[in-house]
Amino acid sequence: MVEEVVKRLEAYMPKKLQPALPLPQAAVLMPLTRSEHPELILTLRARDLSTHGGEVAFPGGRRDPEDRSLLQTALRESQEEVGLDPHCVQVIGSLSQLVSRHGIEVTPYVGIVPQGLNYSANAGEIDSIFAVPLDFFAEDMRETTHRIDYLGKSWYVPSYRFRDYKIWGLTAVMVVELVNLLYDRKLRLDVPPPLTKKEL
Repeated sequence: MVEEVVKRLEAYMPKKLQPALPLPQAAVLMPLTRSEHPELILTLRARDLSTHGGEVAFPGGRRDPEDRSLLQTALRESQEEVGLDPHCVQVIGSLSQLVSRHGIEVTPYVGIVPQGLNYSANAGEIDSIFAVPLDFFAEDMRETTHRIDYLGKSWYVPSYRFRDYKIWGLTAVMVVELVNLLYDRKLRLDVPPPLTKKEL
């Protein structure tokens, strides 16, 4: 599975933003375990943070002036937030750039990490660290769908419930793009999802 991940991401052409004015930049790392059934490593941000407090996110943050690249930002923040040694990460490529609700341009990077790593949460930023099987997202196990009106269009973003964690918003958008790429799914964000049997 990991070899297929590498092959597909290396051939992938993510969408790059071309904003009319420069936006503040940030980057996140989407750590994917090297295993027969890969898992995504996610965090629950500390509840008292001023932005995105109490939300599930990938490790990452704003670009510092000293960062040579956005990839360095993602790796630095991952080390600071969850204790992930950059030398343990096989960076494969990036996904499409997104704009957060706070007007920040976010670039996601996908990296392969060894299975069974011991992570260490930075208590000032992270409440917990957890792993979700990629298959869970590929099966589109959404709890609900949020309609978000943005730039004159409506977007239908899944919200997942994994144990006690709610995975939604920008994080869910990144997951959908990864799942579509790796599993040949055609999950769309620009149209409402089909009704389930329970809803019919």
